[in-house]
Amino acid sequence: MAARALGSPVTDTLSDSGTVVGDRRWAVLWAYVFLLVFVAFALMPPIYMLITGLKTSSEISAATNPWWVFNPTLANFTELITSPLFQTFFKNSVLVALLTVVITMLISVPAAFALSRMKFWGSGALATGVFLTYLIPETLLFIPLFKMFATFRDWTGIELLNHWYVLVIVYPTLTVPFCTWIMIGYFASIPKELDEAALIDGASWTQTLLKIFIPVALPGLIAATIFAFTVAWAQFLYPLAFTTSQDQLVLSVGIATTLIKADVFNWGQIMAGALLGAAPPLIIYAFLMDYDVAGLTAGAT
Repeated sequence: MAARALGSPVTDTLSDSGTVVGDRRWAVLWAYVFLLVFVAFALMPPIYMLITGLKTSSEISAATNPWWVFNPTLANFTELITSPLFQTFFKNSVLVALLTVVITMLISVPAAFALSRMKFWGSGALATGVFLTYLIPETLLFIPLFKMFATFRDWTGIELLNHWYVLVIVYPTLTVPFCTWIMIGYFASIPKELDEAALIDGASWTQTLLKIFIPVALPGLIAATIFAFTVAWAQFLYPLAFTTSQDQLVLSVGIATTLIKADVFNWGQIMAGALLGAAPPLIIYAFLMDYDVAGLTAGAT
């Protein structure tokens, strides 16, 4: 009776196992509940944009059920795609994004390699300073930058403002610091034996970077490239401040400024344009998400 009251080790183990399994099931259940809530919250805006983009202007003005399309149409999408102005916006965005990525990587990769592997006095403080510059809000930077370009025009006579290529000069102030910080973390996670072996074999620092570190650090490079492309593609404040002519606008500003006339909002084309503008980054993330996650988490441990 005493042994039965105290319980046997077998029954205690089974009860503990049942408790653990039950707790784990509840944990998984709550995880899925919060995941579904997050997915619904995250997908609600693009779903609403798609529904509105499939509506006619009359159906939008009728203020019927906003989550249902009674007469779906692709007119908003086809009108935008075939519009020469929209094609100009898209071309400018592609040129600005690609050139920004190239300039960013040409600066951030050698800088990160020097700060992470070529140890010199003040390298740690300099690396921290590079990251801290990224934390300065862009709303504080665009006014001094605009003044700098205006002064450059007065001194040299070269007009950079109101041209799409001025954004290629401005955007690296946002992308280079963060991309450099990402690459510093990834380069730091690479074993030092690799570059030491290369230096022993007579390789220069440049050869070590090009032939060893860049192939090994491919996920980090892709993560930095995706970040630079996303910033250059989705930026709104800088192109709004530095470009005004319609033929010089990028997609993010062109849609907002040309489809809103006085107090008239062409909501169907605005939503369609926003979805078309969000498609390139979405496609890139869909195919390169694993590399992006690997690059952003490198050096965490």
